[in-house]
Amino acid sequence: MSQEPPSLFEPDDAGRPLADRLRPETLEDVLGQEHLLGPDAPIGRMVAERRLVSMVLWGPPGCGKTTIARLLAERTDLAFEPISATFSGVAELRRVFQSAAKRRELGQGTLLFVDEIHRFNRAQQDSFLPYVEDGTVVLVGATTENPSFELNSALLSRAQVFVLKRLDEPTLTTLIDRAEEATGRRLPLDEQARQALVAMADGDGRYLLNLIEQLQTVGETLDTAGLAVLVQQRAPIYDKGQEGHYNLISALHKSMRGSDPDASLYWLARMLDGGEDPLYIARRLIRFANEDIAIADPQAVHQAMAAWNVYERLGSPEGELAVAQAVVYLATAPKSVAVYSAFNAARKLAKKTGSLMPPANILNAPTKLMKNLGYGEGYEYDPHTKGGFSGANYFPEEMEPERMYRPTGNGYERVIAEKLAEWERMRTEKRTQEEQDGEGTEV
Repeated sequence: MSQEPPSLFEPDDAGRPLADRLRPETLEDVLGQEHLLGPDAPIGRMVAERRLVSMVLWGPPGCGKTTIARLLAERTDLAFEPISATFSGVAELRRVFQSAAKRRELGQGTLLFVDEIHRFNRAQQDSFLPYVEDGTVVLVGATTENPSFELNSALLSRAQVFVLKRLDEPTLTTLIDRAEEATGRRLPLDEQARQALVAMADGDGRYLLNLIEQLQTVGETLDTAGLAVLVQQRAPIYDKGQEGHYNLISALHKSMRGSDPDASLYWLARMLDGGEDPLYIARRLIRFANEDIAIADPQAVHQAMAAWNVYERLGSPEGELAVAQAVVYLATAPKSVAVYSAFNAARKLAKKTGSLMPPANILNAPTKLMKNLGYGEGYEYDPHTKGGFSGANYFPEEMEPERMYRPTGNGYERVIAEKLAEWERMRTEKRTQEEQDGEGTEV
């Protein structure tokens, strides 16, 4: 292919964006979604049987949702009615449903494609239900947001959700090849810059084609630095209030729990690069220190608190290093959920047992009446006992003591486990001695 293109488009393509010009003409031309569109895949089988069900296409920008919907209508001889939830209201929906009903009377079905369907409110989503149920329309919704968060359960129960994948590197490379073939010109990039262009697209085919269109006017061959100057890198796909937010904080949490500091730092960097508030991350680190480490390393929560304090004083970017330090510390600390599990068990037991009184020996007796009632009688002050441990019962007298905290052998909890074992031995000895003393006083 030559390096000098006299014209990007043929005369009949004047004004058409490259992304539109390269839009697939058949389902077989769609890239990266073979798991849904292949002959043995769910949508592929529907097309072969010419029997579509209502569906929601959930995937990142630029993965082909709109194109797939249009091609599905063509392959199944349905009228294609596209609307956008961003610009359409009740009046537009009413018009679409009326048109679909008239077509149905004439024996033709309608595929209603709703882009950004999650932007419709609950009432608007409910308006689809009777027309979906009676077959007036086959609904195909497209969304970049998690349908389980954004769509009515009633609507979800009447539509199948299909997850589209972000376009991977080989798929984006194929898209570049198609663009070069269509324009008759190889991109003015060296090999490293070509790879950088794929990375900039971040899985978005439409964005990649827009970048390629920008590059068509460049005369000289660019390296990575030249490409970066010409093309501003897109912001990562990360919505602090939606699916990306929950996915990445989950990935960070589980990477630390799995004691992988490298993966933990990667997800931290992804969140910060996406614009997440470092103080939100710091708060999550404190929770992690108490929930997943606790007494296995009592210093963990102090490290997390220190990261919060340092960031509040220094801000970005200097304070982010303290957050990163805490992430590495927590990822490499011994793990234990023994306290977390014990506390949950204690709360469950507390609800079950209701309002049982503490045993009388550990009640305060500030008045003479309370002393006469036995409050505080027989209480042993542990620091004054042998070994600093009395072995007394601190549960209500109406219930048997229950073991809830079971320390692991990880970190400092190994020491605690040894202490608890020693105290249990002392309790047993005390009970045995009390039983023997009781037998000695029998007549």
